[in-house]
Amino acid sequence: MASILIKNAQAIITVNNQDQVLERQNIFIKDNRIAAIDNEERDADTIIDATHMLVYPGLVNTHHHLYQTFTRNLPQVQKLELFDWLRTLYAVWRGLTEDMIYFSSLTGMGELLKYGCTTCFDHHYVFPKDRSDRFIDRQFEAAAALGIRFHASRGSMSRGKSDGGLPPDELVQSVADILSDSERLIDTYHDTSPYSMRQVVLAPCSPFSVTADLMTETAKLARARRVRLHTHLAETNDEEAYCLQTRGLRPLAYMESLGWLGSDVWYAHGIHFTEQELRTLADMRTGVAHCPVSNQKLSSGIAQLPRMLELGVPVGLAVDGSASNDCSNLLGELRACYLMHRLAGSAKAPSGYELLRLATRGGAALLGREDIGSIEVGKAADLFMIRTNRLEFVGTQFDAKSLLCTVGVNRPVDYTIVNGRIVVKDGELCTIDESRTVQQANQLVQTLVKGN
Repeated sequence: MASILIKNAQAIITVNNQDQVLERQNIFIKDNRIAAIDNEERDADTIIDATHMLVYPGLVNTHHHLYQTFTRNLPQVQKLELFDWLRTLYAVWRGLTEDMIYFSSLTGMGELLKYGCTTCFDHHYVFPKDRSDRFIDRQFEAAAALGIRFHASRGSMSRGKSDGGLPPDELVQSVADILSDSERLIDTYHDTSPYSMRQVVLAPCSPFSVTADLMTETAKLARARRVRLHTHLAETNDEEAYCLQTRGLRPLAYMESLGWLGSDVWYAHGIHFTEQELRTLADMRTGVAHCPVSNQKLSSGIAQLPRMLELGVPVGLAVDGSASNDCSNLLGELRACYLMHRLAGSAKAPSGYELLRLATRGGAALLGREDIGSIEVGKAADLFMIRTNRLEFVGTQFDAKSLLCTVGVNRPVDYTIVNGRIVVKDGELCTIDESRTVQQANQLVQTLVKGN
């Protein structure tokens, strides 16, 4: 791979253990890693003048549903809460095809890259019968085409409507089929080497769409193969009522009974936890992907983020599915998160910089990564850059660590670099033809939405 010199940066917000902000220094990238941070001049294949630029570690998205990118902004679901929202959209999602998965993944991950995200975790769990064998493979193809670091999950649903679950029966699979495909994907794609660009997570969908045996067998398989575990939990009061009615347990107690607590597990949302449950999460080092925009749009509630951080619960930030957001913009998520918790918690709310740490170091920890999440020598060369000599940044020069939350960034970033490769320049993707992708993707959107 080539070398890159980022020269004379206005500020490098390292998010290292010392929380350093380095001014007027250079970052030298060799191959896929950060080789030096200092004031030395070096020859490089590409030199970027960063005189008026802030440099941040690449953001890490810890929960997404990329396929939902094709069902954004649908008028019939704008006022629905989670269960009714899902029932309405399942009727559309049963029409998914391989090409739709590929192009929705290109679209969602491409947008993430344009707004500074360098690592994406996706939770795909909708597998229509007879045509979904290669859905996750197509996601890995899209990630490779874009150059984004990608953690894919083999999601699943095994409890259909006829068995008391929420999804329609045509979208559920047998436990045997799910576990078999999970093993295939681990064998094919899971790479634990330093600076890995692709990994696999096992992720049954939710308590109201999977059976207990799927949860327990998935946990056994994941631990035998040393991959991580993920599911939705404590997102809504409806979910809590469902668990109490069907299992006689609150959602977290139900997960504990199935072996789903530990440092290899993280949950999406985690809104409706009690104080004791938060303490259990902290004690067990079980994490939470915080999805503030989705939680607002679906009226699900506000997660107790300040208390989680106080107790030491591992937390990362996430955009959630595009249809419940309706975008794939982790910079936008940062500001929305900051404002929501300022409103809800006043002085107890996390600072802008604390939220940046969640979106970088916190997300890396949830994914089990120590090679990403900060700008340090030896770490993967994942970062993004924002040019500040623009009208919208006049008067913002006082706190670069908090700027992404307090001021916000409302346009694509100037550069995104992943694994030592420039993938966004001047706000445009460098690795795919955006115009052609938009045209092809929109044609497939029409097929999906009008076909149902």
